[in-house]
Amino acid sequence: MKAKVHITLKNGVLDPQGKAIENSLHGLGFGDVADVRQGKYIELTVNESDKAAAKSKVEDMCKALLANTVVENYSVEILD
Repeated sequence: MKAKVHITLKNGVLDPQGKAIENSLHGLGFGDVADVRQGKYIELTVNESDKAAAKSKVEDMCKALLANTVVENYSVEILD
């Protein structure tokens, strides 16, 4: 099964890369942009036939390696 994982910084965590993107957008004339936050997107295939088991496995991967759960949130979407 294909899994899509979105990882973002938790609210209140400083996002210097998001701020750099925001400043660059302002420099390019997009002055109405504010509060830019950046994250990670990961797509992977899990050798699992049960959707719930696949989601549980990917969530375990997030907790173990893919996301720093102290400062990041993640969401998992499993596609058939």
